[in-house]
Amino acid sequence: MQRKAYAPGRTPGRSGSAALSAVALALGLGIGLSGCSSGASPDAETVDSKAGPAAPTAAPGRYRTLFEPCGAVPPSTLKDLLPGAAGLPEPERDRTYRGTAAPTFDTDRRVGCGWKSDAPDATHRLTLDVERVVSYDPTVSDDDRAQEVYGRKQAAAGIAAPPTAPSTPATPSGGGTPPAKAGGAGTGTPASPSAGAGATSPLAGHQAQGPLAPPPPQTTPSTGAGSGTGTATAPTTPGSPTTGLEDRVLDGLGEVAFLKDTLATPGPSGAKRLVSVVFRTSNVIVTVSYEEQTTTSAEVPDSRELQEKARNLARLLAERLEE
Repeated sequence: MQRKAYAPGRTPGRSGSAALSAVALALGLGIGLSGCSSGASPDAETVDSKAGPAAPTAAPGRYRTLFEPCGAVPPSTLKDLLPGAAGLPEPERDRTYRGTAAPTFDTDRRVGCGWKSDAPDATHRLTLDVERVVSYDPTVSDDDRAQEVYGRKQAAAGIAAPPTAPSTPATPSGGGTPPAKAGGAGTGTPASPSAGAGATSPLAGHQAQGPLAPPPPQTTPSTGAGSGTGTATAPTTPGSPTTGLEDRVLDGLGEVAFLKDTLATPGPSGAKRLVSVVFRTSNVIVTVSYEEQTTTSAEVPDSRELQEKARNLARLLAERLEE
């Protein structure tokens, strides 16, 4: 039998009309696909137009890194805070002034340093802790999150914010008795004990984010040399006499700050007083801890001296953060 000759462009076993139908179908599919990819459907545009603006993101904190703490204290300040180091041999004295860095996993998040010097009459310890707070919630700023952390520290120290004067309501129209003045100034009438109750924040005028446990009753350390009575309860009645050395909120240091003074009950090995100053600047919280332990129970570390030295160092660090 004689075979049919092969002609290019012709499909064996398929008629000419079938081939033309296949070509037309391919062209139709191509036109349909190109039409679908030419733009979004009207329904999609309607959905996008109703999505609304994106949620605002909270501002980041001012600080992205931290300073090196062991080199942050001037040599003259270290000599004043560590009097026992002056009489040491030079290599040991230099090692004492260099301090010991606290272990950390991220120097951009938390750093610290510690110093210690021994003298015949007392041992002194200085510790710095610097923490940079970062909020991982896009709706909460780093500063607000840092205020939460600071607020918990202040509450744990048992230090409440000073009371603020309540606002005076406007006198109603048409006469009537004006409201009594707060505090009874010039009238002889004492202020109502409920005035302003619950209206003040325990964070020195800064509202903390999130719930905080109410602070415990405020205490103040005894300050007289040789008192040997440990920690005394501070009177909380408004107008009662104070020494000015009690645990308290500090003004003019960072954005918020407080001081805690603790005197351990003296024992056979001596008396120990620890003064801590904590302040916050933007999203950084700095804690300065200064401790003195005497060698005999007859001597009690002076509260005024330790508080003044700790506050002066805290001011130097606050100025460094402002540079």
